[in-house]
Amino acid sequence: MTQYNDPFATGGSDPFAASSGAYSAGYGQPGVPAATKSKLAAGLLGIFLGGLGIHNFYLGYKGKALAQLLIAVLTIGFGLIVTSIWGLVEGIMILAGAIDKDASGAPLVG
Repeated sequence: MTQYNDPFATGGSDPFAASSGAYSAGYGQPGVPAATKSKLAAGLLGIFLGGLGIHNFYLGYKGKALAQLLIAVLTIGFGLIVTSIWGLVEGIMILAGAIDKDASGAPLVG
């Protein structure tokens, strides 16, 4: 009977590991550009729905977006004033170009 040698247990590298350069872009497909996000859409989401962190969810900043959403909800709306100002400022910064990349580092277009 042939014994199976596990290539990963003997120091081999996992070809599907996240650190592997072959599958690091986009959905793991080499040569496929990452999805581009609209600067205008992100800015307008920040201005109109920024109090709930919607623009940060759109840009991939999940931690910051969740913080804004939880502040707004858990304070029964009183924190929505603070997070709305926060979102308004970030929306203006996005449209002005001070924030020009999404969470993955891809530039915002448009």
